[in-house]
Amino acid sequence: MGWCQDRLSSSPMRMFPCSSVAGVTVMSEANQGPEKLADILGRLFVARGWGRKSERLQLESAWAGAIGEELLKDTHVLGLRRGVLEVAVRNAVLLQELTQFHKRSLLTKLRAAMPGVTVTDVKFRAAVW
Repeated sequence: MGWCQDRLSSSPMRMFPCSSVAGVTVMSEANQGPEKLADILGRLFVARGWGRKSERLQLESAWAGAIGEELLKDTHVLGLRRGVLEVAVRNAVLLQELTQFHKRSLLTKLRAAMPGVTVTDVKFRAAVW
């Protein structure tokens, strides 16, 4: 951190704290004025991982509503990647049943439960827990 002269000001000797990164002089954040609360909260949520937790809870809630209580205990949401919901299933028989008979209705229910999220497919994976 050093001191730089303000070339845009009418007074020739105005100095402010700045730093140089790869030859580019950057003004210190202290002199940029007040920050928007939305920007501060956005950085806080990203730093703490709260946004991901909220998305995960929304995803799990939508899955619980789509699959129903009876089958919920035998499935576990792994995540949503590029529009594909990945779900772990306790046994191969249930995996085949969900894939062959329930996939379309589950997609319809998930899309209705999460209108702002694009869900293009559901992939089921056999797992043990």
